[in-house]
This record gives sequence, structure tokens and C-alpha cells, in this order.
Amino acid sequence: MRLYIKNMVCIRCKMVVKSELENLGIRYSIVELGEAEISEEISHEKKAQLDIALRRQGLELMDDKKSQLIEKIKTIIIELIHYSDYPLKINLSDFLISKLNYDYTYMANLFSEVQGTTIEHFFIFHKIERVKELLVYDELNLKEIAYKLHYSSVAHLSNQFKKVTGLTPSHFKQLKHKRRISLENI
Repeated sequence: MRLYIKNMVCIRCKMVVKSELENLGIRYSIVELGEAEISEEISHEKKAQLDIALRRQGLELMDDKKSQLIEKIKTIIIELIHYSDYPLKINLSDFLISKLNYDYTYMANLFSEVQGTTIEHFFIFHKIERVKELLVYDELNLKEIAYKLHYSSVAHLSNQFKKVTGLTPSHFKQLKHKRRISLENI
């Protein structure tokens, strides 16, 4: 049985879900961003207990198909930007179609309606948050960051960064009080 979980955006979220499943004695085979595969059917009471436990951690179970689709879109984008070093060989819309087997117009309209932003803006905001993270770590220069995140040039990265944050990457790096936005709040 597959459970879909809202707001799972990082590896720590996976650890929280595993812990809550174990605390309730629910056996699982896999826990990934946005979902968990459990070994057997669980009662409505046990599912409600799990939902309560997850909500205390800022997560929640999802039952409706539209919410599940939106979370899958978000999870794919987050994994692509934050956990993959491989370049996207096709455009984002074709990538999402290949992963989810839905019409892109349907996904884009549903996403915009529910999230209040487009898939493309969500993708860009996450890329910029990743740039911020890499700038704060101070291990890569701007050219290396642009390459790692598959920007066509440093100028493209800088222009997009300034458009989203209002700052240049170098100015951002100088500001110690400017903090990154947590992934859950994008």
C-alpha cells in the first residue's frame, strides 16, 4: 500500500516518517520524498494516528489525487534541483510528462490554481534557493555553481538571481543576516 505525504522536502523528512511509522508498528519497505510504501493494509484508526503524528512534524497524509499529483510535481522538482547532479536533457515540461504521464497543460493549470504560482516559477525559486545554499557554503565559485545547476552562463544565473531576490549573487554573499527560505515555505 502506498501512502502519499505532503511537505516532505528533505532527507530529514524521510527520517521523521520512518520514525513515526516505526513508533506505530507499521512496517514499510520504502520511504521516499512524498511517499511511503507500507507492507500491509492499515486500519482507518492507525492511519488517523499516523496522520496526527505526521502533522505534529509539519507533514500530513494526502488522500485526494489532485493533491498527490501536485506533491509529486514538487518532489520531482526538488529532487532534480537539490539531489541530482545530472543535467536535464529535455525541457522541464517534457520531463514532468515522462515522469507522471499527465498532460502538461492539466498539470500546469492544477499546480497554478492550488499553489498560486506556476511550475516554472516554483522551479526557478528552488534553483535560486540552491544557489543561495551553495553561495553560503562558499565551496564553489559562481561559475562552478552555474555549471552545477545547468545555467547557460554566469550572466544567466546572475540575472535570474537578481530578478528573484533583488540582489546580485555577490551582494547576497556579503549579507550575513539574509537567510535562506526553508524549502517547505516556497
